[in-house]
Amino acid sequence: MALGVYLSFRVLDFPDLTVDGSFVTGAAVAAILIFNGYNPFLATIIAFIAGFLAGCVTGLLHTKGKINPLLSGILMMIALYSINIRIMGKSNVALLNQESGLDIVSGWWDSLGLNAPFNALFNMVGWGDFLPKTWGIFFFMIMVTFFIKWLTDRFLKTEVGLAIRATGNNKKMIRSFSANTDLFIILGLGLSNALVAFSGALIAQLTSFADVGMGIGMIIIGLASVIIGEALFGTKSIARTTLAVIGGAIVYRIVVTLALRADFLKTSDMKLITASIVIIALVLPKIIDNQKARQLKKKKNAERMATVQMASAGKDE
Repeated sequence: MALGVYLSFRVLDFPDLTVDGSFVTGAAVAAILIFNGYNPFLATIIAFIAGFLAGCVTGLLHTKGKINPLLSGILMMIALYSINIRIMGKSNVALLNQESGLDIVSGWWDSLGLNAPFNALFNMVGWGDFLPKTWGIFFFMIMVTFFIKWLTDRFLKTEVGLAIRATGNNKKMIRSFSANTDLFIILGLGLSNALVAFSGALIAQLTSFADVGMGIGMIIIGLASVIIGEALFGTKSIARTTLAVIGGAIVYRIVVTLALRADFLKTSDMKLITASIVIIALVLPKIIDNQKARQLKKKKNAERMATVQMASAGKDE
């Protein structure tokens, strides 16, 4: 989900609020297909395609309908609320008695008998109280995440990927080379929301539940992950930036978890915590940069004064 937000906000420079709706679209499509007996892996792929189509519609509203980027995302997000209810047939779908893709992965991992060695290893270092029941989903998601990261890196270095990056950086310049910027915007937003919907499909299978309100605030979570990752790990290259986004998502979840352990905060304060993290991540780097600029200015003034004093002393001699 964070990588999807990175594609729209950083690569395309497009403030896409479709994310809050397309996340639920992915969850809704996957949940209703699994509920009706379809293969969970096929359902996840279809959810990916559904997210892609939602993102393309947002792109069409902006490029062909000439609607403001922010407003086009808001309109699509609102439309998806009703569409998601139509897909599920009601406001939520439970998968408690259905086998999801993650259940299949977890069962396969358990059959290998690898949980006991991992638990024994972490028990030795005193982490026994924090161990999961199974490590299958953990390692599966690591592989899926880094596979998507690798695909994203490769795509952004292709000719089409470079054109999308150029469109986000300078639309007028890329148009001067007779490039179809409208097509690149639509494609970029489609891929962005496809990743978001894919994330929603996985979350629905993890929690065995899809709800029409589960996407509220997802855009803020994605932004927090991107901003924190860039601030902590840097953005010197595409590969490093996508890795930073993944790291930022992990750090964000750790910070939220630690914050919720405070006695004066409740689970209902999660959105407030998220907003606070984003504000701090946005404001703190600017404060640090301003402080460095003042120190540099002070240092240059001191050097200038020292030079003037040396020149005056030379004249006196």
